[in-house]
Amino acid sequence: MRTLLRIISFSALSALAAVLLATPAVADMKVVATVPSLAAIAKEVGGKHVSVTAISLPTQDAHFVDAKPSLVLKLNKADALLAVGADLEIGWLPALQTQARNPRILSSGAGYLECAAHVTLRDRPAVVDRAQGDVHAAGNPHFLYDPRAAAACARAIAAHFAKLDDRNAKAYQANLAGFLADLDGARARWEKQLAAHRGAPVITYHRSLTYLFDWLGIGEVATIEPKPGIPPTASHVATVIRIGKAKAVKVVAQEAYYPDKTCALVARKISAAVVRIPGGADVARGQTYIQHMDEVVNRLGAGLR
Repeated sequence: MRTLLRIISFSALSALAAVLLATPAVADMKVVATVPSLAAIAKEVGGKHVSVTAISLPTQDAHFVDAKPSLVLKLNKADALLAVGADLEIGWLPALQTQARNPRILSSGAGYLECAAHVTLRDRPAVVDRAQGDVHAAGNPHFLYDPRAAAACARAIAAHFAKLDDRNAKAYQANLAGFLADLDGARARWEKQLAAHRGAPVITYHRSLTYLFDWLGIGEVATIEPKPGIPPTASHVATVIRIGKAKAVKVVAQEAYYPDKTCALVARKISAAVVRIPGGADVARGQTYIQHMDEVVNRLGAGLR
């Protein structure tokens, strides 16, 4: 009888072990990022030890996100919240943080990381005045189009993850080193690809591509918005067209989620191409940050030829 019980117990343990081995490993941390490019970087740094969700979509202007109940639930269960900062998410993120009832992801919480604090911001206004449009007091928050800023964010994220989950700190640092090596190689390739276009003039819809053009040495000579967030007037569009003709502009660039009617008009009047820049990495479809920037650089290069 005892022998039979031993056999049954051994068989049960063997079956349990088989089930456990067959069960996929559960990530150590649940991470929520406000924008998809941050989510893509977090995936690289966290690897198998994190599950990452992006709040906004690459087809969506991150200034304006609906505070849906599903987003509240994600934040309620999150161990970490990665934000761009510099007031990019100020219109919707504070409400989500409050509704989530999760002290970890409050701006004062241990799980919260604002990446703008780790980047040198451009376009900081001397005076904050609503008459100047939708200006950001801390500076321009659209820095993730510059791989140098992305590298700084990756370092901050790795340190943040290590602080929250110290038993996997070595893994995060190893993942960071691998990502930075890949990013350095890609950056050299991108710079070589667009080297012939340094100094080229471009027109943009909104000053959301400033960091991209600063990194590549491309000149942003006019914006179709007269002021940030202010719709273009007929007189301002006429001025932009005159500048475009005078500067022999070949590209009118805009992020894909902005309206393209006025960009198309300006491009037609000055015989330029409209280049639609993806609003971020398509992480839902598995796109990495480097693949996203490949797409950005390829589109820009095609327009400038």
